[in-house]
Amino acid sequence: GAAAAAFAGLAGVRLMVLFPEGRISAVQRRFMTTTGADNIRCVAVEGDFDACQAMVKALFADAIFAREVALGAVNSINFARIAAQSVYYFVAGVALGAPEKPSAFVVPTGNFGDAYAGWAAARMGLPVSRLVVATNANAIVARALNEGVYRRGPAIATQSPAMDIQVASNFERLYFEYADRDAGRTAAALAAFDSRGEIILPPEMRTALADRFSGVSVDEAATTEAMRRIWAKSSVVVDPHTAVALAAADRIGSRDGTTVVLSTAHPAKFPEAVAAAGLTPDQDRVTALAALPERLDRLPANLEAVKAYVRGWHA
Repeated sequence: GAAAAAFAGLAGVRLMVLFPEGRISAVQRRFMTTTGADNIRCVAVEGDFDACQAMVKALFADAIFAREVALGAVNSINFARIAAQSVYYFVAGVALGAPEKPSAFVVPTGNFGDAYAGWAAARMGLPVSRLVVATNANAIVARALNEGVYRRGPAIATQSPAMDIQVASNFERLYFEYADRDAGRTAAALAAFDSRGEIILPPEMRTALADRFSGVSVDEAATTEAMRRIWAKSSVVVDPHTAVALAAADRIGSRDGTTVVLSTAHPAKFPEAVAAAGLTPDQDRVTALAALPERLDRLPANLEAVKAYVRGWHA
């Protein structure tokens, strides 16, 4: 929604939004499909988030096509987003006493971009005692950190849909860093992942990662309970993604001093999940969306179909 609003009416720029059909909330969808802007196209893909992201990466891998349509990306495939996200780690850290006092950060994650931004902030000098990677049932990153096995499985639909990801794009960047920035070694590992669906982390890499990261996987019941608990404690309604991080923070405790939980979405976007927890989200900001006409197209999870669509619009 924020990306769509930023690009609406911007001369010379066309924004194509891919999202997995049936895998996001109706409010999330309407934020993207009701802008009314002629330079924005929203496309529902018959697949999951991983299928959408794989196709976007494949578009970039086709250098001729990427040049032909002047392709860019505004999700965390683009490192500019990582750089921007690292800023609020510094803002929070300084507010809590940095550089004299370190903080731990608990990050709800799917694609690992936000968590990687925290790692980048630490590399740039922010005192970060620990980064806790909180996942829902799609626990590929948490499992890699805890067990040393980065293994792909089927994407599980949960009440925190932005985290329903089995191939965390930015984990590749972290692997590269912890493989001593060896591009060949990283490429070989990712090629093995493409063919076999798993990477066994070398013992020395697993040990080094454990010095900075912890992984916690939170199930649906614990997510709902975290939403209820925060409401009872502070009269604040949180969305299910934030609730995953809150549940993870409760599980690890405050062993590393001050703990910051990142809140990554507004509860009004997930009214069904909030209602299931017995709570009522503030819908004032999104009620008007229901009355606006939606504009979207549908495509199969097929690379050539997406290319044809982009070329047709670009012509």
